[in-house]
Amino acid sequence: MSLRDLVYSFFTYYAVVAYILIGITCIVLSVKWFDHPVRMAAAVLVATVAYPFGWYLIHRYILHGRFLYKSAATAVTWKRIHFDHHQDPHDLRVLFGALHTTLPTIALVLTPIGYLIGGRSGAAAALGWGMVTTCFYEFCHCIQHLNYAPQFKFLKDIKRLHMSHHFHNETGNFGITNYFWDRVFGTLYEKASDKPKSPTVFNLGYTAEEAQKYPWVDKLSGGTRGDGHPRRFWQAEGVTAPDGVSSEQS
Repeated sequence: MSLRDLVYSFFTYYAVVAYILIGITCIVLSVKWFDHPVRMAAAVLVATVAYPFGWYLIHRYILHGRFLYKSAATAVTWKRIHFDHHQDPHDLRVLFGALHTTLPTIALVLTPIGYLIGGRSGAAAALGWGMVTTCFYEFCHCIQHLNYAPQFKFLKDIKRLHMSHHFHNETGNFGITNYFWDRVFGTLYEKASDKPKSPTVFNLGYTAEEAQKYPWVDKLSGGTRGDGHPRRFWQAEGVTAPDGVSSEQS
């Protein structure tokens, strides 16, 4: 995939278009309601720090937690927002975050912070900056997962760390573009040799045994991946392909 193809795919995706439109709207409102430059700048600065910290906590303790699949009410959401992504890290259908979960989460975290610091102008500025940051995260996430070889060292480094998270051991490297909090909490590993290969790297602990007790994700997925091989999980020996999917499909 060329850089041009990557850029086109990114900017035509509906969620990215929504982030851009909301970001522009928020920036316009922050200028319209502008009343204090220092407070507005502080709101943006705090949002810049809060975003990667919030992502780290959500990724580590919620998306990789083992409680969402244990309830029928949350199993479907967990399957879409993270389980499917780990089952097949190359599946472009679930590469981007689900808009109906990402947008409310970002708004609920950043808008109150911005308002407390700078009133309605600060709230709009913080949310607008959150949309800009989200676009940056999602673009880097595309580079990490698509068949594209980045040229810049920063992109090469974060791709290597993120691919280790998906193909070697999912209990570390929770960042996307920022691994500061991984360093702080001791979950960063630079090389695959620093951690043992995880048997749950593709299923996040939702094994066949767990599926017997909590069947909701299993019923929607056509099985759980545990073959330890970077193929689509339904191509593992003895696993039946989900309805509508050919066993020869790659």
